[in-house]
Amino acid sequence: MALAADRLIKRRDGSCLSDPVAATTKIYTGALVCLNSAGNAVPGSATNTLKARGVCIERADNSAGAAGDISVDSRPGVYNFKNSSAGDLITRAEIGIDCYIVDDQTVAKTSGSSTRSIAGKVVDVNADGVWVRIGS
Repeated sequence: MALAADRLIKRRDGSCLSDPVAATTKIYTGALVCLNSAGNAVPGSATNTLKARGVCIERADNSAGAAGDISVDSRPGVYNFKNSSAGDLITRAEIGIDCYIVDDQTVAKTSGSSTRSIAGKVVDVNADGVWVRIGS
């Protein structure tokens, strides 16, 4: 049904996301934040069911809590991560392709035989590490 009067509308600009934290989970400031299969926030890890969400703005410690007892704020964007090693080392040749989550601060070139989730797109690779576009 179409509006017949003014309506107060809620808005989010998408620059900050807030998600419930999984049970018994701690996410550190600067960590890659992902959603698990239940939709709860967890730190990035080598699991093939995660969805990269953003980078943690402020530590969220739900170590003693149930899922959703607290929330974590994260921001999508382009962030610097540690590079994996050996055969999974990301080079400038991989700019523009997907990279994969090793842990909450490290990304790799491959999915590790389908054991890792996508972190995001490689934007740059330099002496600082791998610059990855996380989220939308």
